[in-house]
Amino acid sequence: MTKLRRRFIEELTLRGLSSNTIGLYVRAVAELAHYYAKSPDLISHAEVRRFLLHLHQRNQAPSTVNLKVNGLRRFYTYVLEQDIDKLSACFLRPPKRRRLPNPYSLEEIQQLLGACRKPLHLAFLMTAYSGGLRLQEVCDLRAEHIESKRMLIRVNNGKGQKARYTILSPLLLTTLREYWRTCRPNGPYLFSSEKRPEKPLRAKTGQEIFYANIERAKLINRGGVHSLRHSFATHMLESGVEITVVQKLLGHRSLNTTAIYLHVTQERLSAIKSPLNRLDVNCQFRVSSH
Repeated sequence: MTKLRRRFIEELTLRGLSSNTIGLYVRAVAELAHYYAKSPDLISHAEVRRFLLHLHQRNQAPSTVNLKVNGLRRFYTYVLEQDIDKLSACFLRPPKRRRLPNPYSLEEIQQLLGACRKPLHLAFLMTAYSGGLRLQEVCDLRAEHIESKRMLIRVNNGKGQKARYTILSPLLLTTLREYWRTCRPNGPYLFSSEKRPEKPLRAKTGQEIFYANIERAKLINRGGVHSLRHSFATHMLESGVEITVVQKLLGHRSLNTTAIYLHVTQERLSAIKSPLNRLDVNCQFRVSSH
């Protein structure tokens, strides 16, 4: 490992970034160095701009380019200690493509959960949906995070290393207790790795659980396990829960992020047919003569 890479990892770790984010940022700098075949501290801002242009020409998604820009900006700021204002002018971010969430209906969620044949599958998917949790948040849950007396789930490893609470459904609590009695995980995690019980269930395995049961339920894949989080948010708003409460449950920093689910609920309202459509009414008016 080079001194620059070691320093970069140390700086990111000290700032509380997750190991996954650190890995992505380090790879972004490594990709830049490989592109020019020289050490990143010898690469100018103009060369970085040409590298970003290269990424655009390869039609990489704006979110992917933005992630690499974030990594490069931090490397030049934290490690090379360069002026952030100059970096902002050189490391331009592409606009994000905002896509509306594509949630499942309540009936489809029922269908998905009903398709589960293994206690682990049912408990895992039910936890993701019931609390509106991200995939990694479900994987990182420990038994002590299920606070049954307060009927809350404590999320310690949220996005940006933020902790929060979300709701614990009585039905989920019953399911988790049955899962725990049946499967008895050996490690500290609620959902542990089969081969290494001291480690949490891998995110890839969590996605595989979702895909297997989506196929068994004969439903359309609408974006992996994360679509259950979208469904939770949409269903909460549709049931009348205040948007600020949903924001807290999801762990969103900005209310604008949560507000995207309002568009989804409005779309559903527009698809509902009025009961008037069930009536057989003659709409032809008689014109009276004067």
